[in-house]
Amino acid sequence: MSTEHVAIDKVVLTEHIGKIAVLRLHRPDRLNAFNLTMRDQLLSAFDTCDGDDDVRAVVLTGSGRAFCAGADLSAGADTFATAADLGSGHVPADVGGEVALRIYRSLKPVVAAINGPAVGVGVTSTLPADIRIAADTARFGFVFTRRGLVPEACSSWFLPRIVGISTALEWTLSGRMVEIDEALDRRLVHEVVPADRLVPRAVEIARSLIEGTAPVSVALTRQLLWRMLGDAGPEDAHRAESLGIAIRGKSADVREGIAAFVDKRPPEFRETVSSGLPSLFD
Repeated sequence: MSTEHVAIDKVVLTEHIGKIAVLRLHRPDRLNAFNLTMRDQLLSAFDTCDGDDDVRAVVLTGSGRAFCAGADLSAGADTFATAADLGSGHVPADVGGEVALRIYRSLKPVVAAINGPAVGVGVTSTLPADIRIAADTARFGFVFTRRGLVPEACSSWFLPRIVGISTALEWTLSGRMVEIDEALDRRLVHEVVPADRLVPRAVEIARSLIEGTAPVSVALTRQLLWRMLGDAGPEDAHRAESLGIAIRGKSADVREGIAAFVDKRPPEFRETVSSGLPSLFD
């Protein structure tokens, strides 16, 4: 397996393994603590991945013994102080939420490979990933109430949909650390593997999502399933899916997919995400 290493900077690194982009949080001396630079680099990295048709899926992991220890607290008590003017309605955007929304809007499947402790934004930022797997050394902390804060990174939307409302409330109200066995049992993570197998396994999973599949159809399917979690009922899904079938039913990809099935050969889908996606939600 050939790999190519490209450093975005010292905060986020990218490794290309075939058609999989592995994004690695890279502040190992600070346990990959999240700061504004990391926010900017992650947003840029996901933009790059979406714009590169040679990238079909993304794996998100960390360097060193932690995935992410949460927000960088080097500013002390002022870490979360912002220039808010609540009277005028000016509320600065939660930076963890900016990353979470960017992952949610990804046009490529995202697999989070959680290589060690993930705390605060270190865990909430993984919730928009399509699949989370973890090393057996990982543990998780939704510690906001223990810092005088509230959950962020859109986790009040994502977490109950992943683990259920009771578990989400238990974890966020108590702020206690969640051990790996409990995280697996409550379905926060899909799979637990030895640390030295984590990224290879994540790449295997990512590859299984894209082999023999049409890039445009994968992007639209990801949007459909995430968006429908918040819609009022199946009628909304029926409308969006009907539009998707009508648009994709006339595409070159569908003709190729059917021809490949009939001919008993692998399909060669040529339509690309970068050429633009139809909107199914207008």
